[in-house]
Amino acid sequence: MNLPNIITLSRIPAMFVIVGLMYCDFLGAASIAFWLFIISAVGDWYDGYLARKGNMVSTFGKLMDALSDKIMVVGLVVAFVDKDEIPLVLALITLCREFLITGMRMVAASKGVIVSADRGGKTKTLTQLIALGCLLGAPMAERDWAHLFSYDFADFAEVVSKIGLIGFILGTTLAVWSGFRYVMKYRKVVFSDIDG
Repeated sequence: MNLPNIITLSRIPAMFVIVGLMYCDFLGAASIAFWLFIISAVGDWYDGYLARKGNMVSTFGKLMDALSDKIMVVGLVVAFVDKDEIPLVLALITLCREFLITGMRMVAASKGVIVSADRGGKTKTLTQLIALGCLLGAPMAERDWAHLFSYDFADFAEVVSKIGLIGFILGTTLAVWSGFRYVMKYRKVVFSDIDG
């Protein structure tokens, strides 16, 4: 187990901590959740950088990097649906897409083919992470900043929250598009047993 893989896997417990903090009312909980999310998002880039720089790129790392991203996104999306900040239909589309692509990756891996994230998938993930960051940042501004600066940030927080929702809608659209591209690109590998 090398350092890039440890950083990759750390995003899974981080998701649980972030979601737990989303339901905490104590002052600073929203800020801790936001900055832990930012650290996890930066770690998503840094683990790949370390792996490439140190010649530590592995099949396990490629698969777990993509899976850790999905776990982080899906966990936060479920929490935001529970808080009525993301519509259920967007969450269901996201879940279906992620399970479909993960299933395809598993089938392809069983045949010796590694399905790495392409540019479309990475753009989708980045868009979703920015959107989720905005949704996490809104309560930080409304509660923690308001207390710290003795100023009402409610209007600002509402704008940030709306930007997050719009960003997530865009991310969902990109998820469907990139998912379609994955299916078309790897359909012969994944469905060869059915076709043949």
